[in-house]
Amino acid sequence: MHPRHLRIEDYTYELPDEKIARHPAEVRDASKLLIYRDGTIGEDIYRNIARHIPPETLMVFNHTRVVHARLLFRKPTGGAIEIFCLEPDSQYPDIQTALGTQGRVSWNCLVGGAAKWKKDIVLSLPCEEEDFTLYARYLEHKGDHMLIGLEWDQEHLTFSEVLEHCGKVPLPPYLGRTTEPEDTERYQTVFAAEAGSVAAPTAGLHFTKEVLQSLEQQQIQTDFITLHVGAGTFRPVKSERIGDHSMHAEWIEITDNQISTIISHLDKNIVATGTTTLRTLESLYWIGNKLMNEQEPDVHNVAVAQWEPYDEITRHSTTAALQRLQEWIRQKHNGRLITRTQILIAPGYTFRVVNGLVTNFHQPHSTLLLLVAAFAGDQWRNIYNYALTHHFRFLSYGDGSLIWHNQ
Repeated sequence: MHPRHLRIEDYTYELPDEKIARHPAEVRDASKLLIYRDGTIGEDIYRNIARHIPPETLMVFNHTRVVHARLLFRKPTGGAIEIFCLEPDSQYPDIQTALGTQGRVSWNCLVGGAAKWKKDIVLSLPCEEEDFTLYARYLEHKGDHMLIGLEWDQEHLTFSEVLEHCGKVPLPPYLGRTTEPEDTERYQTVFAAEAGSVAAPTAGLHFTKEVLQSLEQQQIQTDFITLHVGAGTFRPVKSERIGDHSMHAEWIEITDNQISTIISHLDKNIVATGTTTLRTLESLYWIGNKLMNEQEPDVHNVAVAQWEPYDEITRHSTTAALQRLQEWIRQKHNGRLITRTQILIAPGYTFRVVNGLVTNFHQPHSTLLLLVAAFAGDQWRNIYNYALTHHFRFLSYGDGSLIWHNQ
């Protein structure tokens, strides 16, 4: 069956409110870890994850960095307006360029209290610690979001620096609480490097420098790629059929050398830490496969469309597709590819690159849960039932799992 025809009600579960982790565990690597392999479920803690991964495995992480995307403005009359920065306007070639812009930017945003904001009113947000003011102008209404012009009176500052000084950590809405001091550190991985996400790659939150060292000691190779997580990751599937859901597109970045590392491990194990990492790695195959079929990917828009993996097209070997992609990146993109992927991974998907997944426990009715169901097969229900009945904590600040894909 084509995933378009799947019913979301067949891929959901009851999540009691008390199972949701409102705060992070006291110690990152003491979070519980469910291990699933060949129909068997066990458990441990993240500190010991290296014991459950064979030597010579490649473990890939997403080193995106969460930006302080929530901006709390006041109208001249005193009313509050919250602006949530989603992604830059299409005039910018990528997130990094937009975040590095000085003086002013145009950004697609969600606006809380938008009905109270007249178009001719300029909002201001004083950033007293750095002695500058951020201004917001309503530019255009664009469907479910708005295009906002943002400018600041210290023009030497980049927009990334402005967000760091003026913004708040964008906690997931389902946590139902305001940001607290601990979130600045704990809603960020210890290896975060490339600013651009409005949500954390939560599978990576459990890892410490000591855990990464333990992987190295077990001869498990690590590498770091980039997918900038968008707010769409929290968007539930509201349609009855998956085919009526529009998947969000997210920025990815990869180098030719990283693809070399992936190719060298295709005959071993490749573990994706997080659904974002998995979506990136699998997207690489489809970009390469498109090149093998003599089609030029639209890297300036979306390189992998939502339903592309399910189309009736010639599918080449993973090695051949990745080698072609590597060659193309070297020749056409100076060794580094920045583009967007809209790939939707749901039951019926054939995995080409990844055979191990580290991931948290996700929301009902979510595309993330669909991905887990595709990866674990029918066993996904047993995995979630085990977690629900064995005191695992759910969602972004919760516990996680190491799931091996049945070959």
